[in-house]
Amino acid sequence: MVKKTAHQKNNLNDSKHFAYSTRNLWAGFLFGVGLIAFIDETVFHQLLHWHHFYDKSTTDIGLVSDGLFHAFSWFATIASLFMVADLRRSSALWLTRWWGGVLIGAGSFQLYDGIVQHKLMRIHQIRYVENILIYDLVWNISAAVMIVAGAFFVFRTRNKLQQTGVTSFHE
Repeated sequence: MVKKTAHQKNNLNDSKHFAYSTRNLWAGFLFGVGLIAFIDETVFHQLLHWHHFYDKSTTDIGLVSDGLFHAFSWFATIASLFMVADLRRSSALWLTRWWGGVLIGAGSFQLYDGIVQHKLMRIHQIRYVENILIYDLVWNISAAVMIVAGAFFVFRTRNKLQQTGVTSFHE
């Protein structure tokens, strides 16, 4: 059996990172969407009772909409974890890029929720109080911070690939 040198192992890791870079990003993105939806559902819907996913009808309909939303978050999280398991099996999990995807997914979902669902569709608000502005600002600014932080990680990994000159996968 031929033992690989550290340089050969690094090249193999870089090649796998390149080959699976998109899958690492999507696995993280999906996990981020599922995670932030789970936190929203658990904290704001169930523990604080600030709103339901759909508040334009009865409380019963609101609870059903929360159940569907919770199922969505669970499906996204489990699907992403299957992708992570496959990446680990292939020795291609790239945590920096995956975390970038997590932050972009979580921030994108939260920003979509804050702008589209809260303001454009008006299916619910964060909280039903007179001065909602501070809640909207905290919600949307924290989403933007997550997106920027995630983009930083993704660009950092992209730059690493460009610096190593890996252009294809060869095992």
